[in-house]
Amino acid sequence: MNRGINNGEDLPTELLTVSRLHYFMALSGGRVKTWKRRWFILTDSCLYYFEYTTDKDPIGIIPLENLCVRALQDSSKPFCLELYNPKGQKIKACKTENKGRVVQGKHQSYKLSAASAEERDDWIDAIRASITKDPFYDLVTLRKRKIISNTSSKD
Repeated sequence: MNRGINNGEDLPTELLTVSRLHYFMALSGGRVKTWKRRWFILTDSCLYYFEYTTDKDPIGIIPLENLCVRALQDSSKPFCLELYNPKGQKIKACKTENKGRVVQGKHQSYKLSAASAEERDDWIDAIRASITKDPFYDLVTLRKRKIISNTSSKD
């Protein structure tokens, strides 16, 4: 069956089954702030989202590096959560355009809506457990600021 990954043993069943309850949410974003149904998979410190459950390739990927997540009140949709960069910077992410071209995301936050408060809280806990802190990203940001300030002071 699934030989070769787990020292020649089959993978545990719970790793191979997808629970609809844990993977469906609505996503708000883009230029026009509308809610779209998307299927989400959280794995390897990334949040992948798909248009349909049958899609093989994600239409978007959000690495959870240096991000935060919180519950959010939204008058247009219940049970919301928000992924955001605590420094107010753009989130490092990408999405696929209609013609298959991959482009960098432009969001400072992503709003998601779960089916229930319990599901939202489960997502928040799972995302928090998957968030990684990469000091390299912070070092690059500090270096950029230093270069900009040095350039500004020379003018």
